[in-house]
Amino acid sequence: MVIFYEKEVNKGIRSLSEEESRHCSQVLRHTSGDEIIVFDGKGGKHRAVLKGVSKKSCDFEVIESTIEPEKGFSIHLALAPTKNADRMEWMVEKLSEIGVDELTFLKTQHSERKNLRLDRLDKKAISAMKQSGSPFKLKINEMSSFQAFVCNQEADQKFIAHVSPKHEYLSTRLKTQKDVCILIGPEGDFSAEELQFAADQGFESISLGKNTLRTETAGFVACCLINSVNNF
Repeated sequence: MVIFYEKEVNKGIRSLSEEESRHCSQVLRHTSGDEIIVFDGKGGKHRAVLKGVSKKSCDFEVIESTIEPEKGFSIHLALAPTKNADRMEWMVEKLSEIGVDELTFLKTQHSERKNLRLDRLDKKAISAMKQSGSPFKLKINEMSSFQAFVCNQEADQKFIAHVSPKHEYLSTRLKTQKDVCILIGPEGDFSAEELQFAADQGFESISLGKNTLRTETAGFVACCLINSVNNF
């Protein structure tokens, strides 16, 4: 059964968004009385029946709900966006598929891009959530300055990945069932001042391997490693 997304799913009659309604009525040709599945992005899976169908609004009523429990750890990835927006869209899609919890884009000294179409990235996250069958949606935050972000992180484990042969691999430093925040720099890497600032705030420098990875690849690899350690 095709999955739809609506962030507010309560008792009574609710409506899908205009975009979801268009897909429901025009593409899938659903009619009143059909059953659908609605995810709320917060762990809720809702079986519902359509009560009214139009091009711009599809009303539904929930007939059964289940809540999937959260995993015992969280992943917050923060990185400097690449110049190529397509690479960020690819990354958001993959992070959503593997169950990353939160994503923040950083303004760093060597950042190549100062803004992003977050609405477009959010649509990618919703699409990937529905495709993967996970009822949890990747939370995508507004862009933040490096210093402001680093000062406000309280994860159990905090890492900053950058190019250096002397650092231990991330996989050797991870602990199971711990919330993780990891920083990935731009293609020009973090500046020496940023690395020191992060260290002063409790971030541990780590390596993601011998090869130099693109920003979006590094972010994806880091999150896969965290999932692997937690058998997720």
